[in-house]
Amino acid sequence: MKREQTALQERFEVIIFGTGTPAGKAFDLILLGLIVASVVVVMLDSVVPFNTRHGVLFARLELAFTLAFTVEYLIRIWSVHNRPAYITSFWGIVDLLAVLPTYVALLIPEAAPLLIIRLIRVMRIFRVLRLLELFAELTEILKVLQNTARTILVFFVLVMIVVVVFACLLYVVEGPERGFTSIPMSVYWAVVTITTVGYGDLTPQTGLGKSIAAFGMLVGYSILAVPTAIITTKLWERLSRRRASYANWNCPVCSGGEHTPDAAFCKHCGGKLDMPGSVRKAALEQENT
Repeated sequence: MKREQTALQERFEVIIFGTGTPAGKAFDLILLGLIVASVVVVMLDSVVPFNTRHGVLFARLELAFTLAFTVEYLIRIWSVHNRPAYITSFWGIVDLLAVLPTYVALLIPEAAPLLIIRLIRVMRIFRVLRLLELFAELTEILKVLQNTARTILVFFVLVMIVVVVFACLLYVVEGPERGFTSIPMSVYWAVVTITTVGYGDLTPQTGLGKSIAAFGMLVGYSILAVPTAIITTKLWERLSRRRASYANWNCPVCSGGEHTPDAAFCKHCGGKLDMPGSVRKAALEQENT
């Protein structure tokens, strides 16, 4: 539900959810640094030697990061014009999960293993990708993946058929005495071979088996290029068609970007944008220049 905002709340909303002001970019830079630092601390804390030597320091840093993210989360709720939409949105839930595990562990020590959920903070980096002008490209990639999903699915089915064929051939040629004890085990070998990973824990021993394996590797190199070409072509087509000027305003609900200055609703999730007048004015001026 939309509500009346004070001038201070509107200013904070432009800084936090917008992208076009120096203050907004500075906020995103600080947030990016905090997110990366907090994830690094969580990862180092899981290493036993580091935990033994610096466990107290890691705990204090984690508490400081949690307090900082809590303040940021509360400011988002306070400043956003549509609180229920933000709180129940995907990014609102991610923001909550970024701080909730620490408080749960403090109140319920038995829930300490849940602290690993803090790594969900790394997802918040996508919030600030727009700072590096990469959010639009991320949106394009997701759209391309959505549009090519059926084609990629058909390709995946064909790859699975090729895998099963090679697996059956090697199962017949090599046999259980050379490690190919079953068709599922042979399927594992075929996947590892065709994807060119090649663990080497299961290899053909006969000349015919090696010939089939070599042919499978060549097939693997060929088929891996197909989905790359499909996605790259579609992505290039979308980027070539994109010429419009967009407002520096991301949807408070889904954080989606690329909205025209006159847009009233998010084209990604349908949420109400309610861009401040200053943001619309700046976008229109940029469009007219």
